[in-house]
Amino acid sequence: MCKKIKRGAELAWLFGIILCPLGVCLSAKSGLGVSMVVAPAYVLYLKLSQYFSFFTLGMAEYLFQGLLIVITSLVLRRFKWKYLLCFVTAVLCGVMIDVWSLLVGTEVCTVFWQQCVYCVLGSVVTGLAIAFMLRTYLPQEVFELVVKEISDRFSFSVNRVKWAYDVSSLLLAIVLMLCLFGRFSFEMVGIGTLFVTVINTPLITLFGKIIDRIFVFDSALPKFYEKFEKIMD
Repeated sequence: MCKKIKRGAELAWLFGIILCPLGVCLSAKSGLGVSMVVAPAYVLYLKLSQYFSFFTLGMAEYLFQGLLIVITSLVLRRFKWKYLLCFVTAVLCGVMIDVWSLLVGTEVCTVFWQQCVYCVLGSVVTGLAIAFMLRTYLPQEVFELVVKEISDRFSFSVNRVKWAYDVSSLLLAIVLMLCLFGRFSFEMVGIGTLFVTVINTPLITLFGKIIDRIFVFDSALPKFYEKFEKIMD
């Protein structure tokens, strides 16, 4: 039996930061739609980039997550330092989205079999990334923060809040699409969106079991971990 890689908590965060943006870029390149949580930012990116050449998908992503922090703070009537730390993670992910966009390309595929390949790859990579991010104490993206904060504040079920958040993101993306483009586009919300929704949780569970056999998710920086936990409480 192979030895497990110890002190993997920081590595899990790093892998998540690198892989999750790659999954977003692959899904966008498929032309079959992106995940529900990314869809609103993607719609805004497609519209605003028509007028501002410097505006990227990565920028749209972290600016949208910043807006989520503001809305969450107003709804909960409180602000915590961990909100800013989660925004830092969002910015890093946004930067990585733009890096991967340069490497993978932003041209949307038009050949169906290629679209399917990119869609499946995007879903697989995203599932692996989230499985890693769920195993680190370091701040995740704002999406997870919003679900946890609302469920804790109002004593709601996390699964119900997550479901409500996903549905709200989908509806917001559709409203933005119709208002900004005046039409429904499967490139923004399509078969790929449904595919990711169905397969995402089983993939996260599967990858979680696999990486738990490889890594032990203790911190390589125990003193930093203790101080960080106090900040995040």
